[in-house]
Amino acid sequence: MASQVPIPPPLPPRHRSFAGPVVLILIGSVFLLNTMGMLHIAHLGYLFAHYWPLLLILWGVIKLVEYQQAQRAGTRVAGIGAGGIFLLIMLVCFGLAATQAARFNWDELREHIKLGDDDFVLFGHNYSFDDQLQQAFPAGASLHVASDRGAVNVNTSDDNQIHIVVHKRIASESQADADKWNSGTKPQISVSGNVVSVNANTQGAGEHRVTTDLDISIPRKAWLVINTRRGDVSVMGRDGDAEITSRNGDVSVTDVNGKVALELNDSSARISQVSSDVSIQGHAKDVSVDGVKGSVALNGEFMENVKLAKIAKTVSFKSSRTDMEFTRLDGDLDLDSDDLRASDLMGPLHISTRDKDIRLTGIAGDVRLKNENGAVEIRMSKMGSVQVENRSADIQIYLPDKAAFQVDARTRDGEVQSDFGELKISNSDEQGTGTGSIGGGGPKLVLANEHGGIEIRKGSGLAAAPPAPPLPPHPPKTGKTPPVPEETEN
Repeated sequence: MASQVPIPPPLPPRHRSFAGPVVLILIGSVFLLNTMGMLHIAHLGYLFAHYWPLLLILWGVIKLVEYQQAQRAGTRVAGIGAGGIFLLIMLVCFGLAATQAARFNWDELREHIKLGDDDFVLFGHNYSFDDQLQQAFPAGASLHVASDRGAVNVNTSDDNQIHIVVHKRIASESQADADKWNSGTKPQISVSGNVVSVNANTQGAGEHRVTTDLDISIPRKAWLVINTRRGDVSVMGRDGDAEITSRNGDVSVTDVNGKVALELNDSSARISQVSSDVSIQGHAKDVSVDGVKGSVALNGEFMENVKLAKIAKTVSFKSSRTDMEFTRLDGDLDLDSDDLRASDLMGPLHISTRDKDIRLTGIAGDVRLKNENGAVEIRMSKMGSVQVENRSADIQIYLPDKAAFQVDARTRDGEVQSDFGELKISNSDEQGTGTGSIGGGGPKLVLANEHGGIEIRKGSGLAAAPPAPPLPPHPPKTGKTPPVPEETEN
């Protein structure tokens, strides 16, 4: 008789885990509080970034309670399961990411990608506060303004007082916290001798971001010094000098009878109606200078456009790529990474650059120009001595029909052409030359080129070049920084 195989006893029943329902209850409660306006999602993000390990502890407590209940009842303990393991992994990954995000220096990132203060707040909200300050401004005193974050606008007051209108924005998790940071970041005014100092005090809240815009009115004759780290600067109506140091902002200065000196770092500038000298140095973006009765000096790196117009005295421009100086600018000049355009310019003119197409019209006086990998076109209105060196592109020069001058033009791997029949032109496979005197001689025209042609034309042989476009109007500030184009050097 075959032996019977014993039947194993049935497995004790397995109780379902209540971890899932607890998670659903927590999630539902959070969304309910959010719809009722009692808990904001941004605040929830802040809480999750700091306290997410409590969810792991809660999960562990639930599993421990389930284990003890199963032991007492003699039932099997519910396992975590594939879904639970996946949920745990996601919770840890999102928790670590949120913690690092909360610790990250978002202010530095905002500066690099050029976001405005109101573009986004990762954790919390922006709360606004307004205030006003005023006190006597000593006669003959100068104003020094320091602002770490926020716009500074300086105008003229109608009395001998300093008036400050404060517009403040604070990123915070709650109104109560914002009120606390507001009380600790009041702008400060101090007087020491003939110096009145205004401190925006935006760092008074520590790591909490505070943006304070200052609208300042002071007597017109006061000398002005402004230092900002992030924020736009606007100065209008000054009889004294203005010195401005700006980082990551737009600077606008107009109607100033004193000197204007700017030091820029990733900032743009627009200067107009200045009765004295203007100097700009540093690492600048877009620069526009119009209507200056003194000299203009630009020294540094200029990553976007440089526009000049109506400069009464010497203009000098120095960067790692371009060195330029001339006596006066009655028209316009437009310089970018690929082109240099100027009209109605008075020499002596000196330009040394590379990789630019150069077009100069209405030039009077001596010219000395050196370029490579870019075409050169010069239209003289009044003859002076001219010396042009170029490589890998053509040279075109237009001269007054009745001008008197001497020519020495030589090119390698190119031809010399001329509208003046008195010149001796010789072209071969390897080189071209043009020599001679026009109108009995006069200023000397020396042209040298490699891998490009030389054309010497009469000014009447071609219609006058169209005038350079006027400077674009300065757009009103919107509080947001526009996207930044790819940086190139001038």
